[in-house]
Amino acid sequence: QVQLVESGGGSVQDGGSLRLSCVVYGYTYSKYCMGWFRQAPGKEREVFATIDSYGSATYADSVKGRFTASRDNAKNTLYLQMNSLKPDDTAMYYCAAGVSDCWPPRRLIYDYHYWGQGTQVTVSS
Repeated sequence: QVQLVESGGGSVQDGGSLRLSCVVYGYTYSKYCMGWFRQAPGKEREVFATIDSYGSATYADSVKGRFTASRDNAKNTLYLQMNSLKPDDTAMYYCAAGVSDCWPPRRLIYDYHYWGQGTQVTVSS
């Protein structure tokens, strides 16, 4: 059974940092595109970072230069380093695993078949 387990969320002040982890069980995820999504209250779930099987990441403009996605295929683990956090970053954060690599770009929810349970990130001003 495929399972994605996230950790590392929490509450920080404006300008703070957090590092999220996502461990993948039961899936040879190294070949596939991985995505980071977030969903704020009352808003749709949106992708803000994808990382391909080679470790090359793309970012939404809203997080570019502040967030860094990486993966350690030997550990079946995906990471998200978040710096310079803002109150607008407050959301539930999800990792997701695709069933193909990241080209063409995988920016839609249905591009990803497996999901973590989510971890809450709260940034206060």
